[in-house]
Amino acid sequence: MIKKLPHLTTEQRAARGRAAREAAPRAGNSTLDPAPERDAVSLLEQQAPSRVQELLPIRYGRMLVSPFTFFRGAANVMAHDLQSAPRSGLTVQLCGDAHLANFGGFASPERSFVFDLNDFDETLPGPFEWDVKRLAASFEVAGRDRGFTELERRTAVLEVVRAYRETMRAFAAESNLGIWYARLDSAAIEAELRARSAAKQAKALSQLEAKARTKDSLKAFSKLTHTVDGEPRIISDPPLITPVRELVDGEPGQQAIQDSIGRLLGTYRRTLQGDRRLLLESYRYVDLARKVVGVGSVGTRCWIVLLLGRDNGDPLFLQVKEAGQSVLAPILGRSRFANNGQRIVEGQRLMQASSDIFLGWIRTELTLDGIARDFYVRQLWDWKASIDLDLIKPQGLMLYAQACGWTLARAHARSGDRIAIASYQGKADVFDRAVADFAKAYADLNERDYQALAEAARTGRIVAQEGV
Repeated sequence: MIKKLPHLTTEQRAARGRAAREAAPRAGNSTLDPAPERDAVSLLEQQAPSRVQELLPIRYGRMLVSPFTFFRGAANVMAHDLQSAPRSGLTVQLCGDAHLANFGGFASPERSFVFDLNDFDETLPGPFEWDVKRLAASFEVAGRDRGFTELERRTAVLEVVRAYRETMRAFAAESNLGIWYARLDSAAIEAELRARSAAKQAKALSQLEAKARTKDSLKAFSKLTHTVDGEPRIISDPPLITPVRELVDGEPGQQAIQDSIGRLLGTYRRTLQGDRRLLLESYRYVDLARKVVGVGSVGTRCWIVLLLGRDNGDPLFLQVKEAGQSVLAPILGRSRFANNGQRIVEGQRLMQASSDIFLGWIRTELTLDGIARDFYVRQLWDWKASIDLDLIKPQGLMLYAQACGWTLARAHARSGDRIAIASYQGKADVFDRAVADFAKAYADLNERDYQALAEAARTGRIVAQEGV
């Protein structure tokens, strides 16, 4: 029997949004009530056993660069803190780690330069406001990192929430297909900047795109490989890049790894669309290495795979990244997907307007410690670019806030009830101001957590290796 899907009227959906204010008043989104026994360092340590132990000092070292890098690496800490607040009950596909550094530019399959969310390791269905709060808090924390005034920070935070709210209201009046096809590309952003007489920012965007277009598999090939006996091999730069031949002792073990790669690639190919599967089959495997990436991801198992096409000048670099359980799962429940790699891929495809053509997943028992693990796969570099937060000015942060707010609203509108969410937020700025208050309070808490991690490093509770 075919299950009949419910289809509420526009009026019913709007009423559902207004009713959600009773369970979670809009002004109540300012609430931050951390548990008395809360220990951020302990929450980080809980993630340690499943990670590569020798890489943990690098993770802690990167988190200790600043309160902002700490915030980037502490998604599980914030997830723990969000659970105590009332929930709207308006569910979307959450990014789960929607801070401002997880937005950026990359190539669409049609080879245009698009702006979108680009990290989905923690994605899971949940209350829409959790992503909004993490994004807003990231602007407050980043603004402090740049030394901006309280007014400049507050203005940027209010702008990102306003952009989200007003975009969601606009999408509430849009057709379903209109939402699905909506996207933010460089041409649209540049046109908007020039319309606002922001010529300097438009020029900077054009330069960023030009630089991004050079960051592809050919660029990775020139930076990450050298020639050994006539064949390209991934360079060795431990602990950041370690070829598999250096992680497995003896020729038999290395040969076992090599023999299994074909089977794993076959498993991965089956998760791709037919045309993309055929494209992947035109490449041959050449080499594999472990690569340290990011801040919060350090210690998870991340690999880069070198493939070659028609000749040695036709490389394809794939990133194979470990997919563990989302930090939201202990609070919101486990994913409906048995494979966490599939959880990430399905969430990314749902939230992004354009996704990598090589996005797929695998599960393998062929790991260095013999434990079965899930992974997702994507291209290593495909015009990937991000804004330089070390140089951004207050006006630039404002413009960036508008782009991030629009993008998150578009991502949520694809999976959630955009009419109910828009109705819940309303026309006034009650929700905006409440989330801005939360962001300020959370930035204060984040600074205390950062100091707690620094103290843990000073006393030897954890080992931090900085500058790596």
